[in-house]
Amino acid sequence: MIAHETTISTSREVAESTTYERHYSSTSFWRKVRAVARFAGRDVTERALLLYYAVQNPELPSWARKVVYGALGYFILPTDAIPDLIPGVGFADDLGALAAAAALVVIHITPEVKARAAAKLAEWFDAPQED
Repeated sequence: MIAHETTISTSREVAESTTYERHYSSTSFWRKVRAVARFAGRDVTERALLLYYAVQNPELPSWARKVVYGALGYFILPTDAIPDLIPGVGFADDLGALAAAAALVVIHITPEVKARAAAKLAEWFDAPQED
């Protein structure tokens, strides 16, 4: 338990998860991730999807649910520490929040969650692009 508390305290984004949690909704998540997936990149999109699918599990502990909703809320938030539209660095803060949350709830990211995220990533990133 101390390791979890230490990790949370070292990540400003995750430590403030209850602040960002109120910005989360499934509709807002899908709207944002579909709009920015290619621009944000595979790493950001993968972590967002892993957390999204992990939080669908009704057995996820409440502390983990709060961390996930906080990170996803931060991702969805239109204004954040680094504006998303800045090329090359716009999603660095989002990646940090998503990665920290994923590290905290890693034991709840099941093979099924990984498979669902991988399928969606393949659909968005591996399919031939239409011009």
